[in-house]
Amino acid sequence: MSTLEFQQQLVGLRQQLYYFALSLTKDRDDALDLLQESSLRALTFQEKFKENTNLKAWLYTIMKNTFINDHRRQKRTRVLMDSVERERTTVRRVQTPATAESRMVRSELDRSLDQLDTTFREPFVMHHEGFKYHEIADHLGIPVGTVKSRIHQARQRLMRMLTDKPLAA
Repeated sequence: MSTLEFQQQLVGLRQQLYYFALSLTKDRDDALDLLQESSLRALTFQEKFKENTNLKAWLYTIMKNTFINDHRRQKRTRVLMDSVERERTTVRRVQTPATAESRMVRSELDRSLDQLDTTFREPFVMHHEGFKYHEIADHLGIPVGTVKSRIHQARQRLMRMLTDKPLAA
């Protein structure tokens, strides 16, 4: 199958693939992200597609595996973010304007965030504020994969900083 034929068939299956992505993600934006990432992988690994086999099944498998891998990755990072959020909640609960300890804890968290390089801090903060990966990518002018990588790295670095420097509770 020529590259042009492959691309035409891929475009022809776009709507069906979108509905499959929507059934997996339950969110339109996430489904579009999954569709785009799966299509890119299909195009990247087009030479691995075997002639005279079911292209639709091959594409569905790519999409399903991409979704599962992303889901696992998000689950791991969610655990880290829950830990960071618990620390923030503890700081907020403990924090009162009158105590020096509360100011110290808050400043420790702020310092940890400030110590992150801007390339990691900016996507991390935007994602934590509720922006979707593709919105962050558009705003920063970088690929979605780079956004995901930087957020992951920021989480890892923050966790290291926060565990290396015990917080006063």
